[in-house]
Amino acid sequence: MKRIIYIGLWMVILAVGLGACNDQTNMRKKITGKAGELVVVVPDPTWEGATGKSFREIMAQPQLGLPQDEPIFDLINVPPSAFKEIFRTSRNIVRIKISTTIDTSEVKFRKDIWAWPQAVVDINASSTEEFNQLLKKNSDRIVAFMLKAERDRLQMNYRNYHDKAAKNIIKDKFNIQLNVPPGFKVTKQEKDFVWVRYETPDISQGIMIHSFPYQSDSTFTQQFLLNKRDSILKANVAGPAEGSYMTTERQLPPVFNVFQFKKNYASEMRGLWRVEGDFMGGPYINLTVLDAANNRIVMLDGYVYAPRFDKRNLLRQVEAMMYSLELPDQQKNDKINSQVNMGN
Repeated sequence: MKRIIYIGLWMVILAVGLGACNDQTNMRKKITGKAGELVVVVPDPTWEGATGKSFREIMAQPQLGLPQDEPIFDLINVPPSAFKEIFRTSRNIVRIKISTTIDTSEVKFRKDIWAWPQAVVDINASSTEEFNQLLKKNSDRIVAFMLKAERDRLQMNYRNYHDKAAKNIIKDKFNIQLNVPPGFKVTKQEKDFVWVRYETPDISQGIMIHSFPYQSDSTFTQQFLLNKRDSILKANVAGPAEGSYMTTERQLPPVFNVFQFKKNYASEMRGLWRVEGDFMGGPYINLTVLDAANNRIVMLDGYVYAPRFDKRNLLRQVEAMMYSLELPDQQKNDKINSQVNMGN
């Protein structure tokens, strides 16, 4: 699995989204296009040359943590002359203009220009050299802006349409809020453990929720969380063969990142899972959050099993559910975290 560019993914995403006006959204048309699609408005010669190649290396880089290469976005090139109404309602749009008539080279982040909820980035440069500099400086932010737009759309849908029974069970068990869409059912409950999943003959998506007391900062190390994850999976997630169980694929190191999740200390880990004693496997994402007010760790582990299908969008759906997490005493957490930061 190639790893062309590592983006401190959600740290950047949480910092993005601060710009982008959101005016008159109720009067806009609804967006069109498939999840993960990105329309790139640029002349064909530019797209086919070195400039287009540089752009594709960033916006179509492999998504991290998948068993096979899939691009983070499916790019659709549209020449400016063809950028008519049919394309203007696309969910994600990047417009590239390189011209000596441009006075100020800049990148603009905007929302809901022709449709809602839409993400638009304009890259205006007076020369190819200026464009390359802009792209190098802003590539992480452009990717994060588009990824955040994709996640925000999913989370908006999950807020409006979710399985109330599953949400209530999770709330009663852990005193947290988590939105999962209809079709996801709680299939297992144990002490400090809940497994919610969606099953079809072709795919399986699931989230496992676990809570345990917070004891030290060593919790937020990759090795501790890998071992903790595997112990939870072995105890609770049996495979199809007798004695088999889900575990982490250790031969491929996970992508690990410590960051702030809604102002709480947290970590994200992405990698591959497999079944010990069987041949199943797929991608996972682990979100571990410190709930300081309750002196506990909340661990969410999402996975996808879809052996005959692309997995990027399926994993993003699970990810959006996990990142809808809300802790019960966030005001207390904010106060504790603020005091800790002042002490540092």
